[in-house]
Amino acid sequence: MKKLFSFLLILFVGFSVYAAEPDSLLLASNSSSEPIDKEHCTCKGIPLYGDVMIVSSAADFEVEIVNSARDLYVLSTNSRPEKCGEWRFVTSKPDFTIELVNSKADFCIEYVSSFPGIP
Repeated sequence: MKKLFSFLLILFVGFSVYAAEPDSLLLASNSSSEPIDKEHCTCKGIPLYGDVMIVSSAADFEVEIVNSARDLYVLSTNSRPEKCGEWRFVTSKPDFTIELVNSKADFCIEYVSSFPGIP
């Protein structure tokens, strides 16, 4: 009887947590604790446009390149990026740095040839 009660208690607590915040639990596997601010096109307070440098560690953001379920459309440009999602890749003096990862990214991007920004 004690085991049954313990099992039911654990089941109830688990369901209660899920029912209280289902969106945060579903997003936890693919999103950071600080998601993209869609209104200002920032993440962690950093604008998501500008000069970007790819690094292998200690990056501002861990980024995954995807073909679906993206958080940001990115347009690689050679001119000064001024719009959300416009990135110019540089080897020095970046506005922010990224590390390319295969999972647990801060956000996911998809490269596009036009219309960068947040979907």
